[in-house]
Formats: sequence, structure tokens, C-alpha cells
Amino acid sequence: MDSKNAAPGYPGPPTQYGYPQYAPGPGQYPPGPGQYPPGPGQYPPGPGQYPPGPGQYPPGQGQGFAGQPPYQPMSYQGAYGAPPVQGQPNGAMWMPAPPPPANCPPGLEYLSQIDQILIHQQIELLEILTGFETCNKYEIKNSLGQRVYFAAEESDCCTRNCCGPSRPFTMKIMDNMGQEVIELLRPLRCSSCCFPCCLQELEVHAPPGTPVGYIKQTWSPCLPKFTIQNAAREDVLKIVGPCIVCSCCSDIDFEVMSKDEKNTVGKISKQWTGFVREAFTDADNFGIQFPQDLDVKMKAVMLGACFLIDFMFFEHGQDRNQRAGVW
Repeated sequence: MDSKNAAPGYPGPPTQYGYPQYAPGPGQYPPGPGQYPPGPGQYPPGPGQYPPGPGQYPPGQGQGFAGQPPYQPMSYQGAYGAPPVQGQPNGAMWMPAPPPPANCPPGLEYLSQIDQILIHQQIELLEILTGFETCNKYEIKNSLGQRVYFAAEESDCCTRNCCGPSRPFTMKIMDNMGQEVIELLRPLRCSSCCFPCCLQELEVHAPPGTPVGYIKQTWSPCLPKFTIQNAAREDVLKIVGPCIVCSCCSDIDFEVMSKDEKNTVGKISKQWTGFVREAFTDADNFGIQFPQDLDVKMKAVMLGACFLIDFMFFEHGQDRNQRAGVW
């Protein structure tokens, strides 16, 4: 019996490989309606089946599989020893980035929501034990103790130990992702008011390469005075310090005033950190207060002014003494 005449469901004559042939019966291959290939509602799937909709596999950003916690990024160790990002074990809490306001340079949106900044200089053990001047590093926090930025000085060894607190430097200020958002440039200038044509100055870039303001020392025979300028070098604010700038068991305030020096709008305070720390280290703590609605660019310039004041009046020289005034 050949395969053409085989009864349905019974084997036909063997093939050349020795296996019998089968003629499919009713409901077998080839399939009828409703079998393979599938009709509507079967494979391939219709709406609501694979591929999944929102909230299903694959999970979106910040989501995870059902019953599992959301994805957490790996710990990041930023440049210059910057601490890990927010939410990591044993890492400090970073301030979450708010929505950036209009015309805000990238990275300065953190300053738009705050009216106070705390700056903590890190203690360098090598500098304490040997007196060998090292690059300064700072943690910049908000009033809740959340880190906003991390700042690190860039200068060469010869300049640090020969020029001391008057040294030129570049200060890199980075956000919680290790991206540089502010750059401070301090050229080599005179450190005394005896030379009114070559007083201290600091330039603020945000982002690096884009000037947003300047801090210029103003000549005064008695008081430390500085002028805060915008990118066009127009005067915006003034800073006036006390007659005697010397740590004596209390905070030292530099008043931030309007252009005419009639109204106080904020202040830069050098905080008293205790006798031992004041006597044996130059690791200082500062606080900056300014109006919350102040332009974020001017807030960044005030941050630069704080670093300039630190180097001018509170950074110990090789004789471990700090300046007590404008002279």
C-alpha cells in the first residue's frame, strides 16, 4: 500500500530510512481553523500581552521587578577624594538636586533653594605632623547637614610652601556626581594694603570657562573690604570685615552689604572651632548667609569670597601665625 492509498492514521510503506510514513487523520496535521497557525487572541499576542506595558518588564528607571527593591547605583568615589553619592552605605547624605530655575548654569540649581551654606575644611594629618603645606579640601553643606558640593585646591608644592597663604591657586568645586560645576581662580597678588594697585582678586567661573563674577579687595586703611562684581565687572555687593580679624573664642563676621553699604543682606562667618583646633590646625569652619532669592550666580561668587577670606586671614603661614587685620 503506497502512501497515497494508506488508511487515515495508519502507517504507509517504509521510507528510504526505514521509518514508516503516516497519513494524518481528521483534526491532525495540517491543522484546521483555530489551530496552528493561531487566530486572533493567540500567538502572536494582542494588546496587553508581550511586549509589556508601563510598569512591567523591562522595569523603568528607579523601578524593579515585582517583589524586589528598586535598583540602586553603585558607590561612586569622585575626583580628589570626593565622598560617594547619596544613598550609599557609610556615605554622607547629599542634597537632592532641585529643578533648575531659568538661566541657571548647570550645577548651581542646588543654590537656588537655600539661604545658608556651611563650609568645613578637612584636617590633613600630614600637615599637622610635618608642617608641610598640602592642598586644602572642603565639604560644602546646607543647613540640614546634607552635602551640596566638594571643593579641592589645585596648586603645586613649591608655590604652597614658598608663598604660603598668599599663593595663587585653582579651586575645583564638584557636585555629588563628581562633575566640576564651579572653578575659582586666584592670581598671585600682594597680601597687604601697602600696595593699593595690586590687591587681592578672585575670579569665579560657572561652569568652568564661563566667568560669572569677581571678588576684588578694596583699599582701606582700617577695615578689610571687598567688592562682589558680576560677569560685566559691575558692582553688586560689598563685604566689610571687622577692624581686628583675629580668632578669640568667638565667631568673626564679615558683613555682606548693598552697594552703598547702608543695608546688610548677609554675612560670611568664620566659626570658632575650639582652642586645640584653632591653635594646631588651619582647618576652619565657615558659614555663609544670603537671601534665598539672590541670583544663584552671586551666591556662587559669595562662595568664592569665603575661600578668599579664608586664605587671606585664617590660613596659617609657616610661622603658624595668622593675619590680624588688613596689614
